[in-house]
Amino acid sequence: MNHSSYFSTGPGRDRHHHPEPRPAEPGQWPKLEAALAVVNRDVMATLPGQDALILMVVPPGQHSPPGGIDRGQVYVAMPDGRWHGNQVNVWDPEEDDPPEPHDAETVLATVADAAQSTIMELLWQAWPVCWEHKTGTHVRWPAATADFYEDPPDDAGPPVWWCRGGQGGIFHDVSLVGELAATLPGKQRRELRRSERKRNGGR
Repeated sequence: MNHSSYFSTGPGRDRHHHPEPRPAEPGQWPKLEAALAVVNRDVMATLPGQDALILMVVPPGQHSPPGGIDRGQVYVAMPDGRWHGNQVNVWDPEEDDPPEPHDAETVLATVADAAQSTIMELLWQAWPVCWEHKTGTHVRWPAATADFYEDPPDDAGPPVWWCRGGQGGIFHDVSLVGELAATLPGKQRRELRRSERKRNGGR
């Protein structure tokens, strides 16, 4: 799902009844905002010239689910408001779930996965990439050994970008989510430091 397809029109579809997506107001989704700030460190480190991702909110419609407080659906989007993939505040108001998950590590994994989906679909490229094996990585829990690792084990720790390895199939953790800058080759690290100094006024 993305911003453009959300407003698709045709038989049986009336644009008038769809609430307009809008950028999230600062402080409205503190855990999601904190997680996205971490993920944006990886975006800025690995995609030169790319602006930070944002949170977009689709407000509740006329037929909101009964019970609880429906604060809308939140997506990780490009700066222009387009997104792809699932919402990051998955909850069921009928079950009185909190609007945001309590566990910060689960929030971070969810936001990182959504950011990856948006970037890959809208920029048409694998992201992020393991520099050692030149292949795309995935969000996993540390020391994962299989492609699908749905539930974190007890005390799993913070999520990582995980590479399934080269032809030998050697799985490995590339870095913690938010720490990809440390994995860049020397030339890219130097360029990143120069761009950061420019953004900070040359300090």
